[in-house]
Amino acid sequence: MIKAPIQKVFDIITDFEKMPKNFPKVAESIIITKREGNNLEIEAQVKSFGTTFPVKMKTKIIPQRGFISDNQSPKFGTSGHEELLLESVNGGTKVNYIYEVDIHKRWLRIIAKPLIGWFAMKAWEKAYINRLRDMLENKK
Repeated sequence: MIKAPIQKVFDIITDFEKMPKNFPKVAESIIITKREGNNLEIEAQVKSFGTTFPVKMKTKIIPQRGFISDNQSPKFGTSGHEELLLESVNGGTKVNYIYEVDIHKRWLRIIAKPLIGWFAMKAWEKAYINRLRDMLENKK
């Protein structure tokens, strides 16, 4: 829950070019390589588990709601489906986030599943949601 109007939250989460500035613990760089209306193709350098790695994203912006993205990370042999959708609620905006990951390397599944399932989501919440909350709720 973010105590801010849905439009303000939407404007920040869909401004991918500013993501490295707004969320430096999540993204090092983001380049939109193709844009057709609300459909974007993005090449990103993202941060997780103390490392930076490339991710290719096919993202659809859903006006006033957020975005849905299918992501590929060849370095780790993973693909994922991400949904960051907003809902206007009394007192602000509810953030609904889902990230489903498919780990292609069998040996990595044993280690990565618990890390992605709990640790990575907690780290993402701290680096993204808490930062978003600070940006919007503590603004003077």
